[in-house]
Amino acid sequence: MQTWMISPVELDGLIQQWQKSYAVYVPALSKPATAATDCAPGWRRINAGEPWTLPVGPTPASVKSFYFPQPEILMTFHLEENHPDKGVMREPLKSHEMQVVLGVRPCDAASVLLNQLPFTEDPLFMAKCQRTALVGFTCTTRLSTCFCTEMGGSPHHCAGLDLALSPLQNGFLLEVLSEKGETLVAGCKLVPASESDLAVLADRRQGQGATSSYSSQLEVLKACALSRLYDAPMWQELGEACINCGACTFICPTCFCFDMQDEVVQGQGRRIRYWDSCMFPLYSQHTSGHNPRGKKLQRTRNRFLHKLKYFPDRFGPFSCVGCGRCIGDCPVNIDIREVLNDLVRRTELE
Repeated sequence: MQTWMISPVELDGLIQQWQKSYAVYVPALSKPATAATDCAPGWRRINAGEPWTLPVGPTPASVKSFYFPQPEILMTFHLEENHPDKGVMREPLKSHEMQVVLGVRPCDAASVLLNQLPFTEDPLFMAKCQRTALVGFTCTTRLSTCFCTEMGGSPHHCAGLDLALSPLQNGFLLEVLSEKGETLVAGCKLVPASESDLAVLADRRQGQGATSSYSSQLEVLKACALSRLYDAPMWQELGEACINCGACTFICPTCFCFDMQDEVVQGQGRRIRYWDSCMFPLYSQHTSGHNPRGKKLQRTRNRFLHKLKYFPDRFGPFSCVGCGRCIGDCPVNIDIREVLNDLVRRTELE
């Protein structure tokens, strides 16, 4: 794959070129999302020449909704006695429009790769992956809530992106990272990056990777039996603070809990998949009425152990990319970084 040098004016021209064949989405900072123009909350579709702004740090909303819509119609059916399709379940018409999501940060690109692990056999999810290209910007500013390096990432990682733009004083370094990325720049007259520009990028990546102290913390968590801390007092403290609003799970790019319901109006029905949250009291309730996680402590513990124990045990990596959205949105200031540090400390004392 190649790396090019591109000016802001050339980037604008490239975006306008994409808009001839793709739906192009950017972060919605001030313009509210509408059903008519947007497929994902927190993002908006732009027309040729329309201005847009890239926020500092992670975008307000992750890219999760592009692959895992809220809600999503899975099938439709009819229950009328005289309807010729009575009892027949039909899939809704699928959109085949190619789309470009512009302004993706490295942490969100990493989250897409994580979400593909449990959804690899979900045809709806994977079809959206195939028709979506991610164009990202590496980070030059670290917010107080950012901790991608603590989770093994970096402000300059490009995994999961199709094109990556790294800001320089005189423009951007444009890295082509996939076949989708090659298609996006096909036919464009671009200038290859100079050796000095490539050296700047290499220095950034070498200097802002995961630090040894945090890398060792991750290794401690992977190596230890977190189940030994299942009854640790820390869960009681977290459970008492948490109000189970679910904000952390909805804003999280890697949380994927869902429920399905059938809605019927005048004999016409549809099955809908919509986001749910393991922090809600009814999420784990059985039809018998039994609820294995009826207490706040149990739900809070499950959320953190899923990310740090259950998901890694099944798929390998931790289910957290360090975007920090949950830290900024929590109304009672629960900080997952403090939970990580507490777990490591308690593990070392075991």
